[in-house]
Amino acid sequence: MFTGVCLGGELVRLDGAVLADYGGNDGDSFMIEHNDKKQVVRLYYVDCPETHATTESDARRVREQAQHFGMADKRKVFEYGKEAANFTEKQLAKPFTVHTAYADAMGRSPGGRVFAFVTTADGHDLAELLVEHGYARSYGYRRELPDGTHYKEAAARLDDKETVAALKKQGIWKATNPDRLVELRAASRLEVAELNAITNSAAIKGPININTATAEELQAIKGVGPATAARIIELRPINSADDLDRIPRLPQKTKANIIQDTGL
Repeated sequence: MFTGVCLGGELVRLDGAVLADYGGNDGDSFMIEHNDKKQVVRLYYVDCPETHATTESDARRVREQAQHFGMADKRKVFEYGKEAANFTEKQLAKPFTVHTAYADAMGRSPGGRVFAFVTTADGHDLAELLVEHGYARSYGYRRELPDGTHYKEAAARLDDKETVAALKKQGIWKATNPDRLVELRAASRLEVAELNAITNSAAIKGPININTATAEELQAIKGVGPATAARIIELRPINSADDLDRIPRLPQKTKANIIQDTGL
């Protein structure tokens, strides 16, 4: 998972949503029900500790989370992941409000997931509550808030809230080993750099399916970063090269690379 920006897409407000009974619910991803329709949503801006790991990708994420929070014992990530899930369930015990542009949040949930902002019955932003109580880090896809706040200001504010939560030893921060935090985060950055080097040096085998590729697969195309990958995903389906013109400020060279690597 990475920090990226979701551009465009008008937010739709859903009042009176409720938390649906779903085995895959956790702190930052859960199924909601609104007007008799169910949808799994993924919160913008935050990343909660995992509750379990069933794939190699999950295991890598758990390791990265442990490094971020300065935890030598990676198994404790699951403990706080369950606490985060319980916290979210309690915050959403009463009907709440959802803002979503239905941007694809990927994942393995049946029917897919969409990114969303969630406001509790008490008027609090759920993502902020999770960070303030030490159950999430400021990390993930970002966009303008429902009240019009620019994503950079919103991210900076959430980063500050994370710092405060760490200083107060809220939630998962109680398990932080300050003597190893710098070392563990340095290891995380090194691993990311090594993976990026491998990805950038590997030749793309066969065309990429632009309508099914993950954000990571799209970023294998030269010139495509997190923001452009997020925009491509949000605009899908993309049926021709002309559809790429809907991506604001897309360099012609990057457009040519996309066309070449996807066979548009």
